[in-house]
Formats: sequence, C-alpha cells, structure tokens
Amino acid sequence: MILHSNIIGEGKPFVILHGFLGMGDNWKTLARQFSQSNFEVHLVDQRNHGRSFHDDGFDYELMVDDLKRYSDQHDISDITLLGHSMGGKTAMLFATTYPELVSKLIVADISPRYYPIHHDAILEGLSQLDFSKIKTRGEADKVLSNYVPEIGTRMFLLKNLYWVEKGQLGLRINLPVLKENVSEVGEALPIHATFHEDTMFLRGDRSEYIGPQDESIIRRHFPNSEIKTIKNAGHWLHAENPKDFYATVINFIS
Repeated sequence: MILHSNIIGEGKPFVILHGFLGMGDNWKTLARQFSQSNFEVHLVDQRNHGRSFHDDGFDYELMVDDLKRYSDQHDISDITLLGHSMGGKTAMLFATTYPELVSKLIVADISPRYYPIHHDAILEGLSQLDFSKIKTRGEADKVLSNYVPEIGTRMFLLKNLYWVEKGQLGLRINLPVLKENVSEVGEALPIHATFHEDTMFLRGDRSEYIGPQDESIIRRHFPNSEIKTIKNAGHWLHAENPKDFYATVINFIS
C-alpha cells in the first residue's frame, strides 16, 4: 500500500512528514511557500494518520519502509527531507537507512533519544468522543476540553474530524492502533545509525524537546549537523512562528 500525499509545485523533491496525530495538510501553507523556490513538495500522511491506510503495525521501521515504497513509486531521490516530532524520528531513521536518497535533512523539535509516553490525556480525550451522540465540531471540542485544556492543541486534534457520511462524524486517525502502540512514538534512533550529509535540527525556544543535554547525541548520529532555535515558539514551532521557521529552512536548503 502506498501512502497518501498532496504534491504541491514542481522541481527538486521536498518531503514533509507530520507529527503524531497530525497529517500532511497541517503543512499546506508552508508547502506553498517552499514550492515557490522550485521545490516539488510532498505532504505525506504517515500510516494510521490522515488519508493513508490503516494497519495494525505501527513503528518507525514500518514507517521507513512505507516512505521507501513511496519514494520508489514516485521515482524520487536526492530528497530534501523534513520531519516534525514523530515525523522527525521517521525522517532520521529513513536518512540513516537510505542515505543515498537524502540530500538534506531537517528535524523539527525532536532529538534521536528516547522520550517517555506523554500523550495519555490526549488519547483518553479522543477515546471519549462518542460519535453516536456528538454531531458537531463544537460538541467534540467541549468533550475534549475536559482532557486537553490548551485550545491550540484541541484545534490541531480536531482537524482529524471528518464527515464519514451525511450527519456522521468520525476520526481519520486509527485511534485504537495508535493507543495500543503509543510507546513506539518515543523510541530512540538505533545506537549505530548515522547520517553524514547536511542536517539541521530546529527547536522552539519555549519547547523542552531539545535541550543542551541533546546536543552530544545529535552530533554523534549526525556529525554534519547544526542546531537552530526558533524564537517565540513551542513544540509546534512551524505553526507558532511560521515566518521564522520558513526563513530558517529556506536559508538552509537553498
């Protein structure tokens, strides 16, 4: 099965991988900007997310295999690869597994190390959405607010709502499989995995995902890497400060 994607523009292939519970469409505005600099931007939905296939298997090795099949199907190489959070982990493993396919790597607000599970409240809130009773986005938001107080995070999560048929809402994500395999999301990059091409790690100045303690592990896996900080941004740095995010990335890849 081939991953679903939205392809914007023409030119050098630029693949963007979204984070956990996200989808490629979250990146549409930035993709249009990147496409104006002669990039063919592939907004990919990873397995069990967005419009891509649902499957009982869920780990980074499988997601790397999915991306390899996608690259073969679309006959792309010399890829500029950007991944955020979970997508950053997929991107790191893909680049270290298939270095010949990746020319530049950008990893947004995630390090190669292990992260403990921290999505419990979000997954519990999504599990409480009973679509036999919930008929509007507002009703879903009300239920979710009991578990996820931050409105920005709820708006992000509610992008997964869609009309299964007239009058019947559902979630695009494969929630049961993601709940069961949530521990996979924090898995570390294999100890000997390395990538020697140009790499940039981006962190939000209000995020704790990449701290000073991460710099040595980043350099060990990615010896030719730099770490840049995006001001006035937390973990969703591309959404919270898209202007600086775009400027930093385009400066690196141009």
